[in-house]
Amino acid sequence: MKFKLLLFLLFCPLFIITAQEKAPENWFNLDMMEDGVPGVSSEKAYQELLAGKKGHRVIVAVLDSGVDYEHEDLKEVMWINEDEIPGNGIDDDQNGYIDDIHGWNFLGNAKGESIAFANLEKTRMYKKYREKFDGKDTTNLSRKDQREFELYKEYGAEIKRKRAKMEEEAILAGALVQALQAIKEDIGKEVITLDDLRSYKTSNNLFKQTALIMTEWMSNGDSFNEVMMQLIETFDYYYERYQYYYNPDYDSREVVDDNPENLSEKYYGNNDVKGPDAEHGTHVAGIIAASRDNGLGMNGVAEHVAIMSVRTLLNGDEMDKDVANAIRYAVDNGASIINMSFGKGLSPNKELVDKAVRYAQKHDVLIVHAAGNENMENTFDNHFPNDKFKKKGLFAPKYASNWIEVGAVDWRGGEYLVAEFSNYGATTVDLFAPGVDIFSTSPENGYKDQQGTSMAAPVVAGVAAMLRSYFPELTAEQVKDILMRSAEKQKQKVRKPGSDKMISFGQLSVTGGIVNAYEAVKLAANTKGKKKVKEAEVIQKKGEGIQRSGKADNVRR
Repeated sequence: MKFKLLLFLLFCPLFIITAQEKAPENWFNLDMMEDGVPGVSSEKAYQELLAGKKGHRVIVAVLDSGVDYEHEDLKEVMWINEDEIPGNGIDDDQNGYIDDIHGWNFLGNAKGESIAFANLEKTRMYKKYREKFDGKDTTNLSRKDQREFELYKEYGAEIKRKRAKMEEEAILAGALVQALQAIKEDIGKEVITLDDLRSYKTSNNLFKQTALIMTEWMSNGDSFNEVMMQLIETFDYYYERYQYYYNPDYDSREVVDDNPENLSEKYYGNNDVKGPDAEHGTHVAGIIAASRDNGLGMNGVAEHVAIMSVRTLLNGDEMDKDVANAIRYAVDNGASIINMSFGKGLSPNKELVDKAVRYAQKHDVLIVHAAGNENMENTFDNHFPNDKFKKKGLFAPKYASNWIEVGAVDWRGGEYLVAEFSNYGATTVDLFAPGVDIFSTSPENGYKDQQGTSMAAPVVAGVAAMLRSYFPELTAEQVKDILMRSAEKQKQKVRKPGSDKMISFGQLSVTGGIVNAYEAVKLAANTKGKKKVKEAEVIQKKGEGIQRSGKADNVRR
């Protein structure tokens, strides 16, 4: 057991503590030529191209875990539904949602309760098949039922294996947390120094070995408390997967006042747009639009943005029904850009989400989506939602023309330019954006670094908001085209995510480039917009948003 504990410390992929340079502050907004990091040149765009120009406020909907709307760096940029009277319990604007001041929460009930955890989609599908097949005669099944029965067995075996693995890792991580806590109590100090560890004496072999490893790490610049926090996060990671993700006996949906099987149901939830765990969504919102140059925390990519929080994302897999309703809510309430930093491996009701994406496309709303963090090649069958429509009519488009799929790059550049976790795809991922060591807002007026394609997508959403703000005559389809054509092509070879193989950066996405605000603004300035925008249309009643109509085509790229 002790040997396994030490191996866990040394090799756990979520608990890697190494001495490395710190990313430059605000690096995702910086410029490669001037600052030496592969940022998106948004600061340069504001200073050289947009200085003195008037921007119009646009609504960006953040479909996520929730946003801390009282955060010091976000409260001035939150969307406010001015047609709704706060706290009166009446649907004043008659949009079907009561007191939706900053957005809506599809993960709660009318009593104000909300959920934070959910099964993975595969676990939900296993439970559905279990109800159908467990204890039943399966000797004479139809072809369809036989296929479902095989999936039932396959999913069941995988869930059992994964849950056992998560339990083992959670136990190991928990034991190490206890070891570090015991060492801290033995030393008797709040702040443990390197000298404290070097002089630490104990007869407990586990504590002794842990102290030696901590000494090595702290010699590389890590603090005792930082290591402790990372280890606690590691425990939380594995415990949540054991207790919620892969637990077929767990079901939080009963808290939500809806019928999960009624896919046409729309008016459920509550107005708690922060929810019980707003860490992810608050970080995403800050990247897009944290107040710029206010002397606090950090600068978001875009000015003139109103953040609409639509709570859709859980610790676990989002439900297709919630995603579809969240997209429609955002569109109906004036959003011109929707950021979706989530994804999953199965989508049993993809047609429902597709219909909502078509609705957004019809109303000229751009959707920005994260490619995922499994360092795998995305296909249209292994990562959802995506922009390929499952069902299409004779003249209907095959792909959504209002969709941008985003991978992540690392500030270190060179052969490490592509983030080691990022998904990729020559035909499925459109472009890349900064997604490693991204410093942004966290709940309760906090700030922290996070990484993931979840962070790369809002960088692109921010650049898109910049274009829609200063060039409101551009349609969503034109904005996408501009972002892709202006992406900075990268010709060097990079490490393929998940391996040491060197490949051309151009093989990993449609554009082979990184989004670039400076080049996008230049291209937008020379692009004739397809939408005639009157001032009255630019500033709408729903929180000063821009909402337009556009036409779809049959070509994806």
